[in-house]
Amino acid sequence: MLTIVLADDHAIVRQGLRALLVAELEFVIVAEAADGITAVRLVEAHHPTVLIVDLMMPGINGLEVTRQVRALPTPPAVIILSMHADETYVLDALRSGASAYVLKESDTLQLAQAVRAVAAGQRYLSPPLSERAIDAYIHQERASSFDALEMLTAREREILILAAQGYSNAAIAARFTISPRTVETHRTNLMRKLDLHSQTELARFAIQRDLMAPPANPPHDS
Repeated sequence: MLTIVLADDHAIVRQGLRALLVAELEFVIVAEAADGITAVRLVEAHHPTVLIVDLMMPGINGLEVTRQVRALPTPPAVIILSMHADETYVLDALRSGASAYVLKESDTLQLAQAVRAVAAGQRYLSPPLSERAIDAYIHQERASSFDALEMLTAREREILILAAQGYSNAAIAARFTISPRTVETHRTNLMRKLDLHSQTELARFAIQRDLMAPPANPPHDS
């Protein structure tokens, strides 16, 4: 059996995906998430074979979800679902650790093929995406000599994204069930590591690095 966690912020999309996947007898949906942070937590709890995650998710987007779950001790293979056929999006997904990039316009057969492929350790790209073009992009990329983002812990990255969206320390603390003082400590550390000095710089950095999607609801204090 191949176990799967589904992550998409639209309930009707998740229902459709579930119906398509459970028709394949070897697939088992073990959990569903409506936002990026919950997706990471469910992967940690269920250790699925495969995570299927929408590219644009509330809180933290599909790329950041992919980075975080791929860093876990027992990481799942990740399939990114997207409406974007631009190869630059595909490259970002592969760099983040995704094994497959499936367009939302794909049929049931293609999604099932993607699940089986990534579970077997292979890569899958929806037609008409060009494997040769993606490989060319990858080979042309020069490895960065230093990336400050890599210095952040997973919790610091989560707080970076929420803080950049305008959430207060109190609201972030409530979300993670930690104290506002702990949030402030994480925030101070990540600002120092990234050499950022204001909320504006923090938000600009998150946007430039494509770390966040728009929040599902306006930020508010708890």
